[in-house]
Amino acid sequence: MESKKVSGLKLRFIGEGSPMSLINGKIYDIIAIEDDCYRVIDETDEDYLYSKKVFEEVTEPEQGQ
Repeated sequence: MESKKVSGLKLRFIGEGSPMSLINGKIYDIIAIEDDCYRVIDETDEDYLYSKKVFEEVTEPEQGQ
């Protein structure tokens, strides 16, 4: 699995979530892109992979090192 770190990418969660994971309509900072998933720090303050299909872009990413 290839991982690409990003900074400055903010996405809005548009899927069905729960207060223990992701909240619908909330904007999250994306810390990496891995295949068809985003690595997100969710409501548990841990980072997990979530499908790209449940987010909409709010800002453009800056390429990380």
